Amino acid sequence: MPELFPGFTVEDLQAGGARIRARVGGSGPPVLLVHGYPQTHAIWHRMAGPLAARFRVVAVDLRGYGDSDKPPTTADHAPYSKRAMAQDLVDVMDRLGLGAFHVVGHDRGGRVGHRLAVDHPGRALSLTVLDISPTLAMYEATDLAFARAYYHWFFLIQPAPLPERLIGADPEFFLREKLRGWSQGRWPFEEAAFAEYLRCFRDPETIHASCEDYRAAVSIDLEHDRADREAGRKVRCPVLALWGERGTVHRCFRPLEDWRRVAEGEVSGRPLPSGHYLPEEIPDEVLQELVPFLERAEGARPR
Repeated sequence: MPELFPGFTVEDLQAGGARIRARVGGSGPPVLLVHGYPQTHAIWHRMAGPLAARFRVVAVDLRGYGDSDKPPTTADHAPYSKRAMAQDLVDVMDRLGLGAFHVVGHDRGGRVGHRLAVDHPGRALSLTVLDISPTLAMYEATDLAFARAYYHWFFLIQPAPLPERLIGADPEFFLREKLRGWSQGRWPFEEAAFAEYLRCFRDPETIHASCEDYRAAVSIDLEHDRADREAGRKVRCPVLALWGERGTVHRCFRPLEDWRRVAEGEVSGRPLPSGHYLPEEIPDEVLQELVPFLERAEGARPR
């Protein structure tokens, strides 16, 4: 995808448990960009260039997605826990020689970023989450409206191979329906970006691994989140929460309140005029909020 990320290099970096595909560009304070379901790092193509003018940008494919490895799973789904995924990303930044860094995550990437900030507090300088509340908060507040809008949360966690077989029967149909539905019927995706999503999502291993991501979310991830709550472990770095005012998170949750319950320090943010896919629907508006936040967090960084 060189046309989507001009001037960026492609790196395949060995993390502890998986080989991770990364796209790297720019110079300055390091910023890690982490995508969500059912996409790849291509979601950042409209934001990566402007960010690279001020920051060292690293956009990754999570394990199980894109061109990163899809490790075998286990009965407890631990290989697809957010803890394992977060460790991958810390390892990637180590490989690139980047110590502390800012984390920006959309959807599943925000959940991995949340876990990274809790498990590796010395590494996350700031955490930006796009269109999510914390996983535990969302499951504990699940009601009919949320379940109807986010049916995939309850479909993808069904035991293998049920969702894998059903999605695999027509992956393009499923992908198009999910992308269109979460953007409220709009189609904000560039042809090259969608072609990349489809190329990767046609792989049966990707379908299975992404289901494992959700199975981990409803099992081992909740165990980790509840253990944090009991022990009082919270995000220590500044948090920016942005979400789409036309999306389910806006209708069903209170993101600022939810994030303040799991963070010790500053939590700021607001809804933006978008559906779920903020980096592709309204990249300029996201950058207007994100860049000043990153600069403030960088300015407050201990030297």
